[in-house]
Amino acid sequence: MPTARDSLLRAASEAVERRSWQCVRMVEVAAAAGVSRQTLYNEFGDKAGLGAALAERQTTAFLDGFAAFCAERRERPPDEALALAGEWIVRAAGGDRVVRAALTGCRCGGPPSAVIGPGDLVARLTERARRALPSAGPARCETAIRVAISHLVAPPG
Repeated sequence: MPTARDSLLRAASEAVERRSWQCVRMVEVAAAAGVSRQTLYNEFGDKAGLGAALAERQTTAFLDGFAAFCAERRERPPDEALALAGEWIVRAAGGDRVVRAALTGCRCGGPPSAVIGPGDLVARLTERARRALPSAGPARCETAIRVAISHLVAPPG
């Protein structure tokens, strides 16, 4: 049975995928989660608190998914593994407005992500790639990640 917090974060995530964060209303999130508005405020304090918790949840899941993806490609040649990892970033972040906003620094309709900034997120991705793909080297890992992020900011042709 999901907790009220889990239900609220899921409802907020669904709401922000349908419309911009600025248009998401707390009362709608509470109703979608099946809890009172007071429960929402008790759990997160305000909309900024909900946004920060949502950004933390989504980016943590993204980082964990990336680490698992890279680990599964450990035996592949480094260039191939990094290319696949870059494609994974574009696909996963492209489908998640909250993560895309955190990676690019562009709000893109997502909540303000004061929890983690783009530079810190790149560093965390690089560390996970470096651990999972040690033969690739840290500079190549970071370059592949930054190229992937550039595709989110300005998709090719």
